[in-house]
Amino acid sequence: MEYLDFEMPIKDLEDQLAKCHDIGKESEIDVTETCSKIEKKLEKAKKDIYKNLTPWQRVQLSRHPNRPYTLDYIKAICGDTFMELHGDRNVRDDKAMIGGLGKIGNQSFMFIGQQKGYNTKTRQYRNFGMANPEGYRKALRLMKMAEKFGIPVVTLLDTPGAYPGLEAEERGQGEAIARNIFEMTRLKTPIITIVIGEGASGGALGIGVGDRVYMMENTWYTVISPESCSSILWRSWEFKEQAAAALKLTGDDMKKLKLIDGIITEPVGGAHANRQGAFEAVQEQILKAFDELKDLDEVSLISKRMDKYANMGVYKE
Repeated sequence: MEYLDFEMPIKDLEDQLAKCHDIGKESEIDVTETCSKIEKKLEKAKKDIYKNLTPWQRVQLSRHPNRPYTLDYIKAICGDTFMELHGDRNVRDDKAMIGGLGKIGNQSFMFIGQQKGYNTKTRQYRNFGMANPEGYRKALRLMKMAEKFGIPVVTLLDTPGAYPGLEAEERGQGEAIARNIFEMTRLKTPIITIVIGEGASGGALGIGVGDRVYMMENTWYTVISPESCSSILWRSWEFKEQAAAALKLTGDDMKKLKLIDGIITEPVGGAHANRQGAFEAVQEQILKAFDELKDLDEVSLISKRMDKYANMGVYKE
């Protein structure tokens, strides 16, 4: 288990608790009371730390190396029913964007999301979760397939942004993202979107237009990463914490601005500390959102989605 800087008090208490249990096993000393005191301190420390997180600390948690990724959620929620589908039928199969059919209970869903890697080799294989144009075109192909068969779409967002390479721009990165946004606004099937990690820029928005949009508690969703914002405004990455606060990128900020529909509460300690708890929370939210959308006819569904996005923001004519 890896710990972030602000999580070190938790690590110290967990180490103390482990040593206390070891002493009890190796000797005849009764350490029950001592272990109980440490457990209470540990529980209090977790509550105090995680209820007072800064925006930058939430950004750090969204990138935690032990945090579950898109395929982890899909496999946990769907089990053996998930069938991954590949290719954009034009260029190639983008490994940074995954999608396929899966079931929750008896209900089929089309799952689409960005996938990161777990080590150096898989990170390169998944291009660090940064999709190319063919990734967005694959996503759109799968959405259109879901529309054809009346299957609801679930998109899981976790990307530092769309791939910014020259070859991606040559193959139409901007057009692919814009096309997805346009097509998703009028897709004739329910779309449920959940930010499970990083939600950066158009890379996230390319699969982020939904009837219901949710953010997990320790995630972020904004037009630019704090580091990039800092480098533009201050010509240095040193001001990333100030940038994170100024960007209003947390779930609480987004909810106040009425840009998302809700926040999914994570287990104490974050999704990386209790993966099963996170999986259950996401599954519950998907089913709840689908229950709200399933009885809407196509015209009402698209109309409500259009109105939702048309009413965002504040402007003066």
